[in-house]
Amino acid sequence: MSLLSKKDKEVFLTPININNPITVQVLGICSALAVTAKLEPSIVMGLSVTVILAFANVIISLLRNTIPTRIRIIVQLVVVAALVTIVSEVLKAFAYDVSVQLSVYIGLIITNCILMGRLEAFAMANRPFESFMDGLGNGIGYAVILVIVGFFRELLGSGSLLGFQLIPEAAYEMGYMNNGLMLMPPMALIICACVIWVQRARYKEIPEN
Repeated sequence: MSLLSKKDKEVFLTPININNPITVQVLGICSALAVTAKLEPSIVMGLSVTVILAFANVIISLLRNTIPTRIRIIVQLVVVAALVTIVSEVLKAFAYDVSVQLSVYIGLIITNCILMGRLEAFAMANRPFESFMDGLGNGIGYAVILVIVGFFRELLGSGSLLGFQLIPEAAYEMGYMNNGLMLMPPMALIICACVIWVQRARYKEIPEN
């Protein structure tokens, strides 16, 4: 017997492919531009948002019947801010260099439209486990795009991945040059556009925006 119902699987998988928060819902674009010049901060940012979104969804779902409607946004912000603070302190303690690279963007997770959108649209109306799966799915969908963008930007822009040089020195001696444009934010948009093109070619059921 499967641990996940058909609905739970749909809630988890849909935001990873046919309803991705970045490429379909067009949310979280700012961080996709800002932190993806290298792969490592892209991975850390994606994991951070995934953890925060999953647990924020659960907390808001547990509290949904006790939160007064007029202050629900404030409560959601307080929950997200508390989780962001915890994640920020953990990064400073165990991955300081990455936390410096991410700079203010970890703090700006508080206002990330993906989080506020899922809390308001899903967690406020569904049970904790379903909300957890929704948060996990949307977080992973967000992280996948950041990792793809970070992979190509660092590889083509710096010739390395995760700090390890992949392009051999012989290639540079023969005239190869890193593409400095890949390290500029507009290239993140172009790579996202390529991902959207591939995604829409694969999933014909994605609605036109």
